[in-house]
Amino acid sequence: MESHFDSHVEQHNEDEFQKSFKEMISTLPKGNSWGLPDHLYQYQGFWFTSPFLHGVLLAQQQFEAQPTDIILSSAPRTGTAWLKSLTFATITRTSYDDSTTPLLFRMPHDVVPFMELDHAHFSANRHLGIPLLATHAPYSFLPTSIIDSGCKIIYICRDPKDTFVSMYHICTRYAKSQNTQPIELDEAFELFCEGVSWYGPYWDHVLGYWKASLKHPDKFMFLKYEEMNEDTVLYLKKLAEFMGYPFSSEEQQKGVPEKIIKMCSFENLSNLEVNKSGIHREGQENLEIQNKIYFRKGKVGDWKNYLTPKMATQLDQITQQKLSSSGLSLN
Repeated sequence: MESHFDSHVEQHNEDEFQKSFKEMISTLPKGNSWGLPDHLYQYQGFWFTSPFLHGVLLAQQQFEAQPTDIILSSAPRTGTAWLKSLTFATITRTSYDDSTTPLLFRMPHDVVPFMELDHAHFSANRHLGIPLLATHAPYSFLPTSIIDSGCKIIYICRDPKDTFVSMYHICTRYAKSQNTQPIELDEAFELFCEGVSWYGPYWDHVLGYWKASLKHPDKFMFLKYEEMNEDTVLYLKKLAEFMGYPFSSEEQQKGVPEKIIKMCSFENLSNLEVNKSGIHREGQENLEIQNKIYFRKGKVGDWKNYLTPKMATQLDQITQQKLSSSGLSLN
């Protein structure tokens, strides 16, 4: 049990951390946060809002990964909610069925905790045998315990054109929900191309994990949203195998993977009452957001409805240039 002295030291460390964080953030370069209230701050090559940078740095100090943990990593708007729901449903398939799963009553971002904001409470999930923890942190920002423990990391990425369009829409929908002026598409596009976006530059985020996955193929699963969309059954089986929860031949004959995919489909999740009317992080000041804002289309190639051919070419050229010697393609 924690002694009074321990908690006093903890509080002192917390206060020290808050103080040094405030001092440090005041010295960082600021960027346009796409019309949202908080600035983006550049730190060690990436852009963050203040609460998320605070969370990443705190996790670096405090989070202790265990070898059985499974970390779901992604840049924002690349299929995070889908990956969370598929992995959660797969791991808990013997505890719940499609009428009792928490995914029916809580949104995916509430079911799988987020390292930057929730790591302190994660041990409760571990005790329940649900070792999933999500993060948007770039690879270079992961707490050393994640690397040292040898726990598994699953990374999902997406065509930058669709990632950008999805990011733009969540910003404009959030701005409208707050009755503030949304950013123009052209301005957001310029910022994204310059790398000024949440946890951006996007290409650097992807490359960090890609290179790490080549070095440690047994500990990494590197996924592309488009490929998963194309053959979800194949990739769900690979995911289950990688996580250590493979589908038995009997489960496969009964169509268990297909049932999980149907339950976690965009159509199903986006039509659940919790995802139409619920609120994510309710009561947490500037982190509060309507669940429905997270669910838009979940389609591949939707960028064609928003980007001019010139914009698409510009983004493709940046992508090719950034990834040129990596062996990875994203478009």
